[in-house]
Amino acid sequence: MITDVEDFFIKGCGRCDRFDTPDCSARRWDAGLARLRGICQGAGLVETVKWAHPCYMHAGRNIALVGAFRADFRLSFFNAALLKDPEAVLERQGPNSRTPGMMRFTANDQVEEREPLIRSYLAEAMVCAEQGLKPPRDNSEPDLPEELTEALESDPDLAEAFAALTPGRRRSYVINLRSAKQAETRMRRIDRFRDRIIAGKGAMER
Repeated sequence: MITDVEDFFIKGCGRCDRFDTPDCSARRWDAGLARLRGICQGAGLVETVKWAHPCYMHAGRNIALVGAFRADFRLSFFNAALLKDPEAVLERQGPNSRTPGMMRFTANDQVEEREPLIRSYLAEAMVCAEQGLKPPRDNSEPDLPEELTEALESDPDLAEAFAALTPGRRRSYVINLRSAKQAETRMRRIDRFRDRIIAGKGAMER
């Protein structure tokens, strides 16, 4: 993966075998990405690279991340729950995203069309960063898969350990289990996760 932000706009992110080839997504959207970059820099944001993508910061906080995909390119806002989104242009990153926080572009010229809106959203996010605002913690509990409920009811030690996890760690197991289509697969995963849950870890923690 890249560590120099300039490489992203020339070669791509380095996370797949299309890196530094004409087929790279960053090459396809180069005009739109360059325009997004100019808007972010013009807003006074500090440009760096994180997770192999251009990341824009202000007041020591991440503000937005730029990404390119085969079908679109995106400007994703951190702490998007703080943004008012009066135009309702923000979308969810995926089915497990709890807050819409992504501005999606499917044509290079859309960046120019939305430039005033982009600048407005960036400015709002920058003010939130300066004030040290953070979104309220979401402690809502997702519905547990039936197999997990049965496992917890039959294993008091597992139930106690699962209840002691942070909401985010509990949610990580629910998301992982719901991605399995077959009940047998979910049950195997629960067996594999038991030691990790007892240790107080999330589904993706080592």
